[in-house]
Amino acid sequence: MREAFSSQLVQLVKKNKDVYLLSGDHGYALFDSLRKEFPDHFVNAGVAEQNMIGVGAGLSKMGFYPIMYGLSAFVPVRVLEQIKIDFCYENLPGLFIGDGAGVVYSHLGTSHQSTEDIAALRSIPHISILSPCDDIEFKACFDWAIRQKSPVYLRMGKADLGRVHDQPLVDLSMGPIPVVQDQQMLALMATGSMVKVCQKLITQKKIQADLYSVPVIKQAQTEVSWTSVLSKYQKIITVEEHSIYGGLGDLVASVASEMGGIRVKKIGIQDRFSQFCGTYQYLMQEHKLDPDSIVEQIKKWMN
Repeated sequence: MREAFSSQLVQLVKKNKDVYLLSGDHGYALFDSLRKEFPDHFVNAGVAEQNMIGVGAGLSKMGFYPIMYGLSAFVPVRVLEQIKIDFCYENLPGLFIGDGAGVVYSHLGTSHQSTEDIAALRSIPHISILSPCDDIEFKACFDWAIRQKSPVYLRMGKADLGRVHDQPLVDLSMGPIPVVQDQQMLALMATGSMVKVCQKLITQKKIQADLYSVPVIKQAQTEVSWTSVLSKYQKIITVEEHSIYGGLGDLVASVASEMGGIRVKKIGIQDRFSQFCGTYQYLMQEHKLDPDSIVEQIKKWMN
């Protein structure tokens, strides 16, 4: 997914010289191609993320298109006020890239882990929130984001678990994207890294369920229809590498409660921080988001 970002960024600047990338002193190797071909379009704002957002807002007001990159623990969490006031209040175009979402920076502890970024942004007006699961979804999300005349946050996990889709996506406005359709009574709805995990569980027949990927968490000023998908099921389970509060689970539960007759189970990060540091695989186990723990939670709830 990161490689897809680097490649698309270079192609975008080739076509549009108004695009500038701002980095909070991160991602040097990731942007080697951009810095080599278009050095003037890479701005290292240093360890000053709040100031970086202000610079980005100034560029946007002047007619340029800023892409502001940082670890998701810093963009958007550290710069939440600047995103709200500098961009969203004036509804300025710009793209925020939060890399390493979830707990993938496992060895660096809670300060570098971001399990609240979606929740922090969802209630702010005018901003859209995207959470792709693989490079195919990322390309579709990136292309969609830069066409918007409003702020967009794109959540990017660093732990690439493999491709989910086998062909390009054209339309992101249709709501949840079907990944596995077996006409089951149970649906799994996942976003980001958890889509591939759920896909493997179904392929390995550890779970019998339909599976949907949800790359669009919030599409500002446009109502994405969920009812046609949710109405097919009596039980829905959401799975996300994010807090169970304010993320995909709360979104689905809110829509389902208005429809009535649908039970929703949320699987995600509980109301706690990571207790220990370790590998990404270890931390997913600690938070009960590893495959075995997900299967156990689903079976317990179904019974």
